[in-house]
Amino acid sequence: MLTTQKDKQDGKLVLTLSGRLDTMTAPQLEQDVNENVEGISELVFDLGELEYISSAGLRVLLASQKIMNKQGNMIVRNVSESVNEIFEVTGFCDILSIE
Repeated sequence: MLTTQKDKQDGKLVLTLSGRLDTMTAPQLEQDVNENVEGISELVFDLGELEYISSAGLRVLLASQKIMNKQGNMIVRNVSESVNEIFEVTGFCDILSIE
């Protein structure tokens, strides 16, 4: 299960994720991003409470990064040790701006 909390103001969208971002929940997140990203110049993913991310979740982050490359910037923050390990193994730590 994935819970997404949205905070959108002044061209900035913060998506706070908690739970598991996997094959079952990635489509929900992708829809949230696509429905809310228009007019956004800064997209922030707060992963402080994200327990797990699968390849489907990584694909959503990559697609979001591609969108934001055209209209602003994207930041991933509060990454847990286990999720960061996945970013390192997959090379996503070189693709994403992680704080």
